[in-house]
Amino acid sequence: MSNVYAWGTGIARRAASGAILDVFFPCPVLRPAPELAAELLQRFPRGTSETTATALQELLAHLPETLATSLAPLTDSRTTLLTVLLTEDGPITDTAEAYLKLHLLSHRLTPPNSQNLDGIFAALPTVAWTSEGPVLAEELSGCLLRARLEGRHLDVHSVDKFPRMVNYVVPPGVRIADASRVRLGAYLGDGTTVMHEGQVNFNSGTLGPNMVEGRISQGVILGADTDLGGGASTMGTLSGGGTIKVSLGRNCLIGANAGTGIPLGDRCTIEAGLYITASTPVTLIDETGEVVRVVKARELAGGSDMLFVRNGRTGQVECRTNRRAIALNEALHANN
Repeated sequence: MSNVYAWGTGIARRAASGAILDVFFPCPVLRPAPELAAELLQRFPRGTSETTATALQELLAHLPETLATSLAPLTDSRTTLLTVLLTEDGPITDTAEAYLKLHLLSHRLTPPNSQNLDGIFAALPTVAWTSEGPVLAEELSGCLLRARLEGRHLDVHSVDKFPRMVNYVVPPGVRIADASRVRLGAYLGDGTTVMHEGQVNFNSGTLGPNMVEGRISQGVILGADTDLGGGASTMGTLSGGGTIKVSLGRNCLIGANAGTGIPLGDRCTIEAGLYITASTPVTLIDETGEVVRVVKARELAGGSDMLFVRNGRTGQVECRTNRRAIALNEALHANN
């Protein structure tokens, strides 16, 4: 088994102060084979270090052909390269490590919620993402003034810790209508379409194929063939007493302007305009139309084959399904 968790060599851009603003890793590697791991440990220190193009050129002969081909253009770099070598998946300690882990997600090498991302907000600087590249937020005013004095227009796309994913990674088989709404660190499975109002945060995403017209919050995963309608939302916080991450299984539909704060299994539907949270009272109705009982939505967490609707006459939230599908979490029920 490899004793290296992840490795990447990339191009960093720096502020005037020398602080790292971002790092582009063209071909990050997750858990390299033991032979390659041994080679990397001999050549690079653990953590983040500077690497010359010459040192990278010497390494190429020891790399698999596909990887060597992908990294070969970096040997023409006239700037110092950065290498990140992680022997374990620990908390993030600097900007380069943060970018490597975000690249691993968007390259589909690690699924959401599988990496230790502790410390990521402290490690990422707040950056003005402009038409001429990243600028440290506190240096933006001076850059805008210089551009004007030189007759140039500097377009500021956003001021944020996370950049657009497509400026670093474009996974195969996806469509993204508005690139500004998908952050680096999003995981988009093959066949995913993110429409203009769709939004995908870092450490969240789709297993594909999916249609995303709503918001996928941090930590949320959509199973294959699950769709979010226009304006739909998924709650990016822990639910069910703080122990369960929100996720959706296969073949689910969250209607327009609807949403969920509980995880759902397969083949679940929430009607348009209805938002389900962990504490929402839900009236269970079986396939015969019989009322089973009223529960809090958190007791249905992870269940499959459920249809959530709001009764137009009473205003009550109802879950229509069969008795097998609504088998309750007795441990949760006992705590009520």
